Amino acid sequence: MVDEARRGSIAFVTMGCAKNEVDTSDMARALEEAGYACDAAPIEADVVIINTCSFIQAATEESIDAVLEACELPRVKDGSCSVVVAGCMPARYGRDLECELPEVAAFVSCHDEEGIVARVNAVLGNEQSEVGAALVSPSHNRIEGEPFAYVKISDGCDRFCSYCTIPLIRGRYHSFPLDQIMEDTRRAVDAGAREIVLIAQDTGRWGSDLPDAPDLAFLLESLAGKFPHARFRVMYIQPEGVTERLLDTMARYDNLCEYLDIPFQHSSPTLLHAMNRKGSAEEYLSLIERIRKTMPEVALRTTLMVGFPGETEEDFDDLKDFVEEAALDYVGLFAYSREEGTRADKLAGHIDENVKADRLQELRDLADAISSGVIAKRVGSVQSLLVCGQEEDGQWYGRTASQAPDVDGITFASPEDGADSASLSLSVGDIIPVKIDDALLYDMEGHPVDG
Repeated sequence: MVDEARRGSIAFVTMGCAKNEVDTSDMARALEEAGYACDAAPIEADVVIINTCSFIQAATEESIDAVLEACELPRVKDGSCSVVVAGCMPARYGRDLECELPEVAAFVSCHDEEGIVARVNAVLGNEQSEVGAALVSPSHNRIEGEPFAYVKISDGCDRFCSYCTIPLIRGRYHSFPLDQIMEDTRRAVDAGAREIVLIAQDTGRWGSDLPDAPDLAFLLESLAGKFPHARFRVMYIQPEGVTERLLDTMARYDNLCEYLDIPFQHSSPTLLHAMNRKGSAEEYLSLIERIRKTMPEVALRTTLMVGFPGETEEDFDDLKDFVEEAALDYVGLFAYSREEGTRADKLAGHIDENVKADRLQELRDLADAISSGVIAKRVGSVQSLLVCGQEEDGQWYGRTASQAPDVDGITFASPEDGADSASLSLSVGDIIPVKIDDALLYDMEGHPVDG
């Protein structure tokens, strides 16, 4: 291994979603293999790498703020530290960024992150090392101190939704090979992860572009069988990807979380068509019914958009009706963001920002009311809890199979007899059965029971 002290120290600042967290992990691993120390604080580092998000304008603005903040660090201002901007922003805006941010030493788009070592070497004036010259493969991202890891199973997207910048940023869809995903999972499990969260822009398409076209159900079967002591969760699967074979597979394996994150986006066929998507409230409700028939205890999450160009009051009322009838566990909501370069940007009928904000809040209030009632129905049931940590007051907490990291609620574990929670003999990474005693909006409380 090359002397880390000679090669330099790196600090990462990651913006955006879990997929960016995985990309940061990949870059850090390559740099560590090349001899760099990647655990520095930004104020002490030789290089600060900002892994940016540019999915919507608000994310771009947050990323720019992070870059500007890094450029104001004392060591950057005196020339002893360099700033590198990586990820989605360079992929989306290209050379325009170089003109707007001359204080940045290098720009590395998400398509070029396999060359991060060479770029950092150039910034610091280091010679190329014999190891770590490029990313060997996409890898897992084990969140420090957390008993779970993200594993990315594909990248890019071919759907070209009219509002979305992902194909412009990430390129065309491509699956990662099975052996690569298995190795990334093995690495995460060996590092202590008890839950593997499978992520991509479109998880349901996995395998469609690989030889013999294996499907997501095959991938889950392979992972569940190979790693029986880890549990697996799938995020962001489009409605078309929820097949009967997939549902049967999820129901058959105890270590596959009965949890589906399906971005419906809207219930209006007219608006969905304008979004370059398929579906309707009727189709989606039928799909939800089929899912619940196979997995009665399933937890369902969706993402919905308000204020898309042309959305009428009637469309919005239909969307509220859909939220009530679907009765989902979790509903992520956002207002349409006008993005340059997308087809939706050129549509007629853009909605006033105040109207969008009002609709967003109205739907948020409704979704919270509906979802809290759905989650409250879990009171009295026994759930499998992954222990994630302990509060300062000794209260243990974790996530059941119905709670994904970062986006859903958590569950607190307390002794049944009312004793101090600190008296529980638990460790982070334990998976224990708990009986749910109470629910408050998205969080739950329970006590351990015999398995």
